[in-house]
Amino acid sequence: MRKLTSAAMLCALSIPAVAQADCGEVSITEMGWASNTVVTNVATFIMEQGYGCDVTIVPSDTVPAVTSVAENGEPDIVTELWLNSAGEAYLRLEEQGKVERLGKVLDPGGVEGWWIPTYLAEKHPELKTIEGVMANPELVGGRFNNCPDGWGCRVVSDNLVRALDLEESGIEVFNHGSGETLASSMASAVQNEEPWFGYYWGPTVPLGKYDMTRVDLGEIKPKVHQKNQTPDVDNPGVSDFPAATVLTSVTSDFKEREPEVAEMLSKLTFQTSTMSSILAWMDQNNASGEEAAVYFLTNNRDEWSSWLNDSARERLASVLNN
Repeated sequence: MRKLTSAAMLCALSIPAVAQADCGEVSITEMGWASNTVVTNVATFIMEQGYGCDVTIVPSDTVPAVTSVAENGEPDIVTELWLNSAGEAYLRLEEQGKVERLGKVLDPGGVEGWWIPTYLAEKHPELKTIEGVMANPELVGGRFNNCPDGWGCRVVSDNLVRALDLEESGIEVFNHGSGETLASSMASAVQNEEPWFGYYWGPTVPLGKYDMTRVDLGEIKPKVHQKNQTPDVDNPGVSDFPAATVLTSVTSDFKEREPEVAEMLSKLTFQTSTMSSILAWMDQNNASGEEAAVYFLTNNRDEWSSWLNDSARERLASVLNN
């Protein structure tokens, strides 16, 4: 049985949201990766307990979330939106005034790339570049571990695979069905000191847990990378992944409707190192997103207290002190 960190965690998970007329119904995404589960649950806990919102969590991924906002004007809040994977569809929504970016939810941001285990890079230094990998497919197990369908990184990686003509070098592209199988493939390989080659991003448990080396895909070309964010784009190019700007974005209607909550969300920022430590704690304790949210809020009051207005701060402090 899992060991909970404090009595505050048990209490906070069972206390109903504070009644407050100012905040109504709110919908927020929860993407299919661990750091977003933390972001969503922290934001949800604060909105419910600090601002009295009635929050609905909407399971989604980057591309479906942007599509839903474009077609339906909801959900209200898209959490941990990786801008360099969101594609031109998201930028068009901003140009049309349908959505607004509130702030960076990860500081200094996220990392993306194609990786191999460091023990493999040390044994075969030529694998540190994509040219070396393609010249020696057998050394990486002859397989590229690709993102699941629906993820923004799948679009970019698919275009890179075509631009590099990766499969012609003898490397099979294996499209994972979920983030869980992608992560477990890395874990299994590293634990057995076997070859592994594929996409991953941080902050995540695997990149915090395992020593991985990023494969150099060449120069970062912003225009090429932006083009590669569009599915099945004509004539994709080769560009390494730039540092990712990771946003909280909301519909313009929501910002107008709930300005105090939007103000809080604009300040809700996690240090990447802090997020990695939360993910490690979740993994070690087999904890849920709700439990991770309370763990963070209980142990990092100096960070989140500056996000909230005075009344919300008092309400949240009261809940966590019970």
